[in-house]
Amino acid sequence: MKLVIRTAVATLATVLAAGSALAADYTMRLSHQFPPTHHSAKNLEQFAADVKANTGGKVEVQTYGAAQLFKPNQHHAAVAGGKIESAAVLSFQWGGTIPEMNVTIIPYLMSKLDKIKKFPDSDAAKLLNAKLEAKGVKNIAWIVDANDGIFTSNKAPLIKPEDFKGVKIRGLSKLFDSGLTAMGASPSAMPGSEVYQALQTGVIDAAITGVEAAFSRRYYEVQKFGVASPIILAYDNLIVNPAWWDKLPADLRKGIEDAAKNAELRALPKTDEIPADDIKVLRDKGMNVTVLTKAQEKAVADAMQPSVIKEFNDSSPDGAKLIEMIRRL
Repeated sequence: MKLVIRTAVATLATVLAAGSALAADYTMRLSHQFPPTHHSAKNLEQFAADVKANTGGKVEVQTYGAAQLFKPNQHHAAVAGGKIESAAVLSFQWGGTIPEMNVTIIPYLMSKLDKIKKFPDSDAAKLLNAKLEAKGVKNIAWIVDANDGIFTSNKAPLIKPEDFKGVKIRGLSKLFDSGLTAMGASPSAMPGSEVYQALQTGVIDAAITGVEAAFSRRYYEVQKFGVASPIILAYDNLIVNPAWWDKLPADLRKGIEDAAKNAELRALPKTDEIPADDIKVLRDKGMNVTVLTKAQEKAVADAMQPSVIKEFNDSSPDGAKLIEMIRRL
């Protein structure tokens, strides 16, 4: 009996020691707004797995999606204040704090693949990263959320600028919405998590979102029409608390950075075309989807860009400089 007890105690001690050895030295709580089926949520889960592999389990990334921990407009303060270590923030949601961050949603300015590939290591990205650091957070990745947009609606498809007249639409930001207003629409900005109900209850008539997001957020259940084009570029900025980051050993920072770079690469679009599968799944759910021609894109760009660029330059100290940097990419 004593031998059995000694064996059991020894086994328990071995298990506890193994558990202690496997325990992470650092925890990285990562909050975001995306539902589990959203492509960005899946990418962040893979990022968490990559961090574990790259750091030998010394850093554990704990993801909290669907705005369960903090709402989108709380992420900046939560990370800067050290309430959590990390968050993924849509680039256009910085507009009220850092107006230059809105440059990516100037219609048709930088949603083409050649510019997207060059941007993360560009002088333009470095300028924006510095502005984020000045606001108390460190950006470690520019992860493409969408390089397309789809205007969804119920009464009629929103193809031509005149189709927007009088339409109550979910916009993106004050900047982008100035272009919607120029076409006669009545925009209101709201987080993606609130749009479905607003469409369902008739608070708004229409919305803009990424093509993949229109499927993952089930817009096809409450909207009949979709009009897709490469109108904007939206990034997920993967931000961390600088004090937490600086305390990490260099090798662990490198492991996280490598995982972040892989997340960037996974999110890169393959071509300038909107993926046919993304359109197909919406059509299979009953949505009538139109993909704009180049001529139709130009008509929308001509209607929106002047107002949007004026708003951008008026609100952004480095606006004109940044646009020139983007155009040179």
